[in-house]
Amino acid sequence: MAQTQQIEFELEGLSCASCVGRAERALAAVPGVARASVNLATRRARLDLDDPAAAGPAIEAVGRAGYPAALETTRLAVEGMTCASCTGRVERALTALPGVTAAVANLATRSVTVTHGPSVTPAALAGAVTRAGYKAAAPDAAAEPARDAQRDEAAGLRGRFILAAVLTLPLFVLEMGAHLFPPFHHWLMSVADTRALWVLQFVLTLAVLAGPGRIFFAHGIPALLRGAPEMNSLVALGAGAAFLYSTVATFAPGLLPADALHVYYEAAAVIVTLILLGRWLEARARGQAGQAIRRLVELAPSTARVRRGGAVAEVPVAELIPGDLVDLLPGERVAVDGEITEGQGAIDESMLTGEPLPVAKAPGDRVTGGTVNGASALTYRVTAVGADTALARIVRMVEDAQAAKLPVQGMVDRVTRVFVPVVIALAVLTFAVWMLAGAGLTGALVSAISVLIIACPCAMGLAVPVSIMVGTGRGAELGILFRRGDALQRLADARVVGFDKTGTLTLGRPALVALEARGMEETETLRLAAAAEARSEHPLAAAVLAAARERGIEVPVASAVSASAGRGLRATVEGRAVLIGNARALEEAGIASDAGLLAQAEALSAEAATPVHLAVDGVHVAVMGMADPLRESSAQAVGALHGLGIETRMISGDVPAAAKAVGRRLGIDHVTGGVLPEGKLEAIRGMGEGSVFVGDGINDAPALAAAETGIAIGSGTDVAIEAAEVVLASGDPSAVAKAIRLSRAVMRNIRQNLFWAFAYNVALIPVAMGVLVPLGGPRLSPMLGAGAMALSSVFVVTNALRLRRFR
Repeated sequence: MAQTQQIEFELEGLSCASCVGRAERALAAVPGVARASVNLATRRARLDLDDPAAAGPAIEAVGRAGYPAALETTRLAVEGMTCASCTGRVERALTALPGVTAAVANLATRSVTVTHGPSVTPAALAGAVTRAGYKAAAPDAAAEPARDAQRDEAAGLRGRFILAAVLTLPLFVLEMGAHLFPPFHHWLMSVADTRALWVLQFVLTLAVLAGPGRIFFAHGIPALLRGAPEMNSLVALGAGAAFLYSTVATFAPGLLPADALHVYYEAAAVIVTLILLGRWLEARARGQAGQAIRRLVELAPSTARVRRGGAVAEVPVAELIPGDLVDLLPGERVAVDGEITEGQGAIDESMLTGEPLPVAKAPGDRVTGGTVNGASALTYRVTAVGADTALARIVRMVEDAQAAKLPVQGMVDRVTRVFVPVVIALAVLTFAVWMLAGAGLTGALVSAISVLIIACPCAMGLAVPVSIMVGTGRGAELGILFRRGDALQRLADARVVGFDKTGTLTLGRPALVALEARGMEETETLRLAAAAEARSEHPLAAAVLAAARERGIEVPVASAVSASAGRGLRATVEGRAVLIGNARALEEAGIASDAGLLAQAEALSAEAATPVHLAVDGVHVAVMGMADPLRESSAQAVGALHGLGIETRMISGDVPAAAKAVGRRLGIDHVTGGVLPEGKLEAIRGMGEGSVFVGDGINDAPALAAAETGIAIGSGTDVAIEAAEVVLASGDPSAVAKAIRLSRAVMRNIRQNLFWAFAYNVALIPVAMGVLVPLGGPRLSPMLGAGAMALSSVFVVTNALRLRRFR
């Protein structure tokens, strides 16, 4: 009888005994849960599990009941993972722990992300991985930066490869040179006999296997003995079998038939050397794959000039605290997030948004750590430090996305779980078949070794994560932040994109978009209107003042200002009576309306602009059009999506006339206006499969969560928007099409990698088994198999690196 396991975790939202009962019923209904109890005082749930795999479904069930579990996420650095079989083994070792609900191992980053209850310690997680045969470091112990670990791994493999190559070259020359150049063979026989040459080859091969090749045996043999063989096991078996057979032929030839006295020392050494070469090239390529996130990390400077105690001191960035005043010199990088207090200038925010043009900054504007100051000296007040900065949040987003496992990975996992045992079985079968076919011990052994060596689960394990790693990193450089890796796959299948209007396709603030004057200069009408509106807090007043400032108009002081709700505003400016308001305000004041201005007002209304009339000294002199201006790139965004074959919709709470006017101007396929929040959710759910919703990430949070993929338009430091799976840091809606193109490029790259990885094994394993020999084809050499296997992994990683050039 299976032993019952017990786990505990904290629940959120418990407030009464009814909550406890509801949570317990939700938990107990899950198959595999033997008993569930919830404590209202401690807010903790305790489960007895007949099946450890029930932990995840139980947590999902209680979350659906309205009481989400307070789980933690721990990321461990794992050494020794070399293929997809390794990642599966690490995941199974962790999910077998009580309290662990999910584990996702990533071969590209050599890490595992674990979701677990608070009772599970990082040390316990690391211990489970270590017991599975892989060295794991808990977060506190993993002080070495990931980039240093990757560099050290590549350097170590390079050293091993060079040493192996130096030792293997004489072997290769001795064996292959004698076959290819007969005079060289005759010379060798004149200076040493065959046995002496074999002993020399034995010594050189032993040095290769015991030195640089020892890593294959140190990892592969223990895994084989545990009944969990992996990539290193295949190499150890293949190279070891060739070496042991040759050793018997050298020192105990009487044990073998006379026609089987051959040695394969050069094959064993060349196998190890070529695979080390492949792993070195792979490690270098993986290092390049992670360059994008490393560049982000390295953007922040190490020191900053801070005003303290009446003086300016240069202090480490780690010592900055919110409220500090930091002096920023021209050309310097901003140390941490802050708000400008002194100076005006432009800051290059391309690292954050992907947009090349610098952004003008003035007192009150926000700055982001890692961005580059222009030609002006500025001072800013620190608002966020450490993990709270925008740069840290971006790095965290990218890391989380890179650690994710896409749905397409599930099929790979199922194959790789049995791949290595199947390959070993095929090698045994190959040996037996060729022995029965009369190929002799030598021929059967060569074919079996070729099967072991040519099989490559590494390529299958790297096919998906390395593409995600490069793709999400490139997205971060372009200001496209994938908060979850699985959004990559869903976004590639996008069929319809819905937009919010205000703040997404428009700027989200009213502006003066039209001004028509009669009998008075436009500049004068705007000067008088701005003076009257200067003391008003109405949003339209701010638009009039902003327009006056943009034109450099000096605004006089108004007096006797009075406002009438829903009508307008009266004021006296330089002795002149000024009235600003709608057409009813003019009528109630007894002012005759100008027919041309009224016609202009109707035209503005048809274009979703609000007409505002101006009368001076009882004469109707102007009409102003107020509207929320479209973003410059909105039309381009819609056109780009149409170019990708994607339907566009706009779902807005604005009045239908205004929404439809904006939709017409942008060429949007379908417009829904005047919807309440509940109606917006229904409209999004009605978009069907492949639905994407784009909003500003704040008031659109429910809608973003309702769509299959939510894209939030952020700006500046507002990039950590929890409801969306994708964040466009630039605030530019045209980046939606970029994000979809990037996701399609990543998924296309993944399909190419998976095709290569599977087609390679499906095509070449039978060749290694010798299926072509009866048809007159060649018997594959183990050395060629080793070269092909090394090339397979390098091909996958190199193909993924092409995503760095995505434009």
